[in-house]
Amino acid sequence: MGKLLLLLLLVAASALNAAPQSGRRITTPRGVPAAPIQPPLNPEPEPKPAVVVSPMLFLPESIRERQINALESGSFRFADFHGKVIVVNLWASWCGPCRREVPEYEKVRKAYAGREVEFIGLTMEDPRTSSARVKKFLRDINFSFRLGWADRETARTLMNGKDSIPQTLVIDGDGRIVNHWTGYTPGRSGDKLRQAIDVALGRQASTPWSAPLWRRFGPTKPSEFTSNEAYRVKNRPR
Repeated sequence: MGKLLLLLLLVAASALNAAPQSGRRITTPRGVPAAPIQPPLNPEPEPKPAVVVSPMLFLPESIRERQINALESGSFRFADFHGKVIVVNLWASWCGPCRREVPEYEKVRKAYAGREVEFIGLTMEDPRTSSARVKKFLRDINFSFRLGWADRETARTLMNGKDSIPQTLVIDGDGRIVNHWTGYTPGRSGDKLRQAIDVALGRQASTPWSAPLWRRFGPTKPSEFTSNEAYRVKNRPR
């Protein structure tokens, strides 16, 4: 009897010890590590800050005195025309807007014949590689400006940070830039050129040089001229 009682006690003790171990082990799942973030294959370039170029108020002396090779023969300088209003047109034979602009500018040139206005057209092309193409352009288009080749330094200075053609500058008799614009506006560019020439010819000596630009030059509001055509110089034929 005593042995039976002792056996029952051992069985009960074993059951009590096994109870806590019979349950399902609860484990805390470990977090799955996040996949590393890969940079995009074609990242968008960061926008570059806009370069603000100050308007050129005077034709630099280095450019006034610089020799410009004429298309035909000889050379000339802007300084040769001191005291005259100078119209400078930057163009190229491969530039469509330049070709369309020339007839309007020719009408303006004829209207000011005999007055103190000199019309100069400078091509942006290289005479070593483009001479034949320029000559063909001039056979097709009546362009009676004083024509020359714009070398790298002359072109860079006159364009003043603008990278499209045609460009037009109107310079008064003292070398001050009256107006400078880019592009051709069909049916309107000739009128704009006349206005700028008249401002240069009719500038009153009593207007102080310290006056605001709009009082001195009376520039045309950009909104008055629309459908502007221009050709990026970097897209020129090679």
